[in-house]
Amino acid sequence: MQSFRFIHTGDIHLDSPLKGLAGQQGAAAERIRTATRTAFETLVSQAIEDEIDFVVIAGDLYDGDWRDYQTGLFFVKQMGRLSQAKIPVFLLYGNHDAESQITRKLTLPTNVSVFPARKAETFRLPHLNVALHGQSFRQRDITDNLVPVYPSPVAGCFNIGVLHTGLGGMPGHANYAPCAIEDLINKGYDYWALAHVHQAAVLHERPHVVFCGNLQGRHIRESGPKGASLIAVEDGRVEEISPLHVDCVRWILLPVPVNECSTVADAVDRIGQAIEKAGERDAQGRLLACRIELTGQTGLHGELLASADHLLAEARAAALGLGDEVAWIERLIVATASPEAAASRKDALGDLQRIIESAGSDAELQARLATELSDLVRKLPHDIRADADDAVLKAAIDGNIANLIAHGGAYLSARLATEKV
Repeated sequence: MQSFRFIHTGDIHLDSPLKGLAGQQGAAAERIRTATRTAFETLVSQAIEDEIDFVVIAGDLYDGDWRDYQTGLFFVKQMGRLSQAKIPVFLLYGNHDAESQITRKLTLPTNVSVFPARKAETFRLPHLNVALHGQSFRQRDITDNLVPVYPSPVAGCFNIGVLHTGLGGMPGHANYAPCAIEDLINKGYDYWALAHVHQAAVLHERPHVVFCGNLQGRHIRESGPKGASLIAVEDGRVEEISPLHVDCVRWILLPVPVNECSTVADAVDRIGQAIEKAGERDAQGRLLACRIELTGQTGLHGELLASADHLLAEARAAALGLGDEVAWIERLIVATASPEAAASRKDALGDLQRIIESAGSDAELQARLATELSDLVRKLPHDIRADADDAVLKAAIDGNIANLIAHGGAYLSARLATEKV
């Protein structure tokens, strides 16, 4: 068999709206808005520069139906670049770009082969002795195991299975096209190019079962380096799998201990120092999208809670002070704790805290609140319910009324304490 190299990518989510941009202006915000396109364009450039033999896209190229034809035209343009370089592409549609999800269509360049949705099909690259097998999603919710209906391996070829799958229920992902890893291992293929799970992982070797991860992080739960996999095959065996980090925006959770701070101004200084160090350590030439979390036990707890908006503005100012596209602050969370229990106070604030604590164990009150909130929660858009990370909102969505009372009460006490001072 010949030696060759190919790129395994997926979960590209072209033009997916990135979160936290409402009201944000400037070069950093614009860079985040176009991040999925930039990452994909970089991947195509890398494939051309490295003279890759072919590219496999294992699903979720798109993020759902296009708003207009511009998303499709961008993809066609990138495929045209690969066509000029004589690089074939094998495309499988996943749950986000299933036939039922994408209503607009464009004719793709001849170098792009699309796996059909009606049944699994095999594409061949005779000059490399490669056979690729796959089936696109017809609709979003595929609940059948597709592996048994994939074709048998082609004798004398390096066989690649392309599959968009939840693999039996990976954490944080809907279990589409479920299967067991044993199904994949026993199929007889040499490499399984998987997508749907956004964390890159090699689950098995010889045969190789690989999730490539998503190409560009889009929110804080997709933090760290993102990209695709470059696979080198020699004499019919996978010799090396290398990450291709093509993300242009890198997400990071940035904890900032403030337990030794004596004033809010000290905390602001700590925030600025943490952002600067993160930019030097983690950005690697990319825009660093930060969520800042203030931590530690401090007498400033109430003041920090009440000053959250001001602290967020200070953090964004510190990021801008490093330059236009060094760091961008998505959110600032005050996760500190007070060194003394507010309920021990002998004033009105202590009375309030004791009332809040008793409310947390009042079953009748919690039942009334749950009833009143349920209609409001049902009216929330699906994306907000699915991705809520604000502690109070998440408690309301989850129906955890005790947590809702505790978090809401802590904020109320902090605001009142600050205003009293």
